[in-house]
Amino acid sequence: MAALSITNLLTNRTLMTIVPRAVIKYKMQVPYELKQSQSRLFHELPSGLKMEVIFQKGRLDQDEKSQNPPLVFIHGSFHAAWCWAEHFLPFFSQHGYDCYALSLLGQTHAGDIADFIRKQINLPPVLLGHSFGGLIVQYYIANIGNEKLHEKEGLHPYLAGAVLVCSVPPSGNSGIVWRYLFSKPIAAFKITRSLAAKAFQTSLPLCKETFFSAEMENQVVLRYQKLMTESSRMPLFDLRKLNASLPVPPLKDSSIKVIVLGAHDDFIVDGKGLSETGTFYAVSPICIEGVAHDMMLDCSWEKGAQVILSWLNHLKRGETE
Repeated sequence: MAALSITNLLTNRTLMTIVPRAVIKYKMQVPYELKQSQSRLFHELPSGLKMEVIFQKGRLDQDEKSQNPPLVFIHGSFHAAWCWAEHFLPFFSQHGYDCYALSLLGQTHAGDIADFIRKQINLPPVLLGHSFGGLIVQYYIANIGNEKLHEKEGLHPYLAGAVLVCSVPPSGNSGIVWRYLFSKPIAAFKITRSLAAKAFQTSLPLCKETFFSAEMENQVVLRYQKLMTESSRMPLFDLRKLNASLPVPPLKDSSIKVIVLGAHDDFIVDGKGLSETGTFYAVSPICIEGVAHDMMLDCSWEKGAQVILSWLNHLKRGETE
């Protein structure tokens, strides 16, 4: 039963049917206030639902013509677009990248992302996914060129690259579950309580231990805890469909550049999970010291952002291995 509980640990979040104010049916009790130069868009999916997108345009000198690929950010369970808008969107827009953070609905995910990119993005983007969002990115890149899938969900546009941040490995989280059960039973209990039982919503210390570094200020963690609680009301995945689809299929197009990032203090994805993802994509994973699972929100978030920026700059010059 413990294994089953932990298998469910990252699979719940809000179905945020966010639409213009005139017809809004659900309003977050703790709304996220956009930062300067950010705007909130609503992309209409084929289903008719509207998907929230937080956008921040890349800042460039007047005489500079951008060759930077757009960046599309995909959150994991218990999060939404706001988790990227806090630090990463301002950081990467400052360095000249147009940034789009999506709030996933309880739909097909990879298909919804493909629909957004196909209709709203002019250049091949870089797709960045965190935690279970990283698994969604893996499905996306695995299905580029999949003609059978195209008939059902439409074309998955080509990408300039993919960034996997503290991602669930391609086999899913079952390997992590069993390793924790036998080698870290106390941690396994805490993760089950925090995520499967959603105790992170009510216990500040548990929320902090699960997602953030010990150095994070409690008042900052409390703010994020409230936003995560608002983003956790409905499942992100259909577990039966997810388990039936694992492992992620291998890449059909080996030319797609992938970087795999992990956090040394990650309480959820362990080192072997990080290594598995790196091996799958034939790249050396980068484990960043002094950062926890929520790398994009942690107090040392700039460490991860700088590594990604360096990779993007090499990607632009065609130097990425």
